[in-house]
Amino acid sequence: MFEELPLLPPDSILGLAAECRADPNPDKVDLTIGIYMDESGNCPVFNAVRLAQRQLVDEEQTKSYIPPQGDPQFIEGLVELVVGSDALGVRSGNVGAVQAPGGCGAVRLGAEVLKASGTKGKVWVSDPTWPVHVPLITSSGLELGQYRYYDPATHGVDFAAMTDDLAAAGTGDIVLLHGCCHNPSGADLTPEQWREIAGMAASQGFTPMVDLAYQGFGEGLDTDVYGLRCLIEQVPEVVVAASLSKNMGLYRERTGMAIFVGPNSRTAEATVSQAKAAARRIYSMPPAHGALLAGRVLGDPVLRADWEAELTAMCVRINGLRLEFQKRLENATGRDFGFIAKEKGMFSFLGLSEEQAKQVRSEHGLYMLNSSRINIASLNAGNMDRVVAAVTSVL
Repeated sequence: MFEELPLLPPDSILGLAAECRADPNPDKVDLTIGIYMDESGNCPVFNAVRLAQRQLVDEEQTKSYIPPQGDPQFIEGLVELVVGSDALGVRSGNVGAVQAPGGCGAVRLGAEVLKASGTKGKVWVSDPTWPVHVPLITSSGLELGQYRYYDPATHGVDFAAMTDDLAAAGTGDIVLLHGCCHNPSGADLTPEQWREIAGMAASQGFTPMVDLAYQGFGEGLDTDVYGLRCLIEQVPEVVVAASLSKNMGLYRERTGMAIFVGPNSRTAEATVSQAKAAARRIYSMPPAHGALLAGRVLGDPVLRADWEAELTAMCVRINGLRLEFQKRLENATGRDFGFIAKEKGMFSFLGLSEEQAKQVRSEHGLYMLNSSRINIASLNAGNMDRVVAAVTSVL
């Protein structure tokens, strides 16, 4: 059966990372994959996670399955972190949640539940969006649409074009929004723009679906979910795909959650039942380790304070890297790179052409995506000058 099976090309991001690993150039720099790196170029383990892991190793008595819905302490802690205690107080009992294998699993479970609703509408995704959104959503059988989002000329959100496109979205449609730290552009909506989108959803009837992969990496844990909480206040139904890969460093543990905010407790029960059924079809049971760690961190005041302090330090470092990178590029080129400091989170489009991105790769060992998207969090004192020199060489 495999003789005629076609060989597929490498993933556009993971393939470049593999190419970088194989490059013998000692001065190579990998700015491709969205992983937080510290000043030494290492993806760190949070101290609170390390402590929780020691506790778990000492106390764990079984390797039996956790419940199909997920670890209860993890669910309670992450729902409160994302939705907020105020919103939970107002809509008590109306929120359903199911643990998922990372943010990817959460997007897929959300799409499966939306498909099960019988909607004939489509899922509108931003142009550009994270490429994996497309197969995750279409694999559930939902149809895709697209709305304009990023303007390369201004290096910012083209909000007029976005709202023009979304004016066509109505009842039965789903609009996928990045909760914060837009991937791949780093260009986020302002609070005023979030309120306008929430008003459009309420008046036009479309359902927001929010991918929340970077809470705490933009400005702070609460500030980064301002837009999501606006939607929950104004719109009867909201779907959230939350991930702790970045903000708790649980990349390999695949720790995420699909959250469904509805108008009443019956819809909460229905969405959970549908998500559990979809999970059973796709991967059967949820992974335990990351959720058990996250539940401990979120539920223990001492561990949580430790985690929040370390996350805040990471956020401050990323924003500091943005400012420093902007300054060095402007000093080297005489051009305006102010957009870099205005963006949020880990990513930025540098505005290079595909040919220029390939040139810095072949001539300088600087690996960025062909779109010139880079991971700001991979910069450090040891590589920033090389990155600036490589970029300057093609401008």
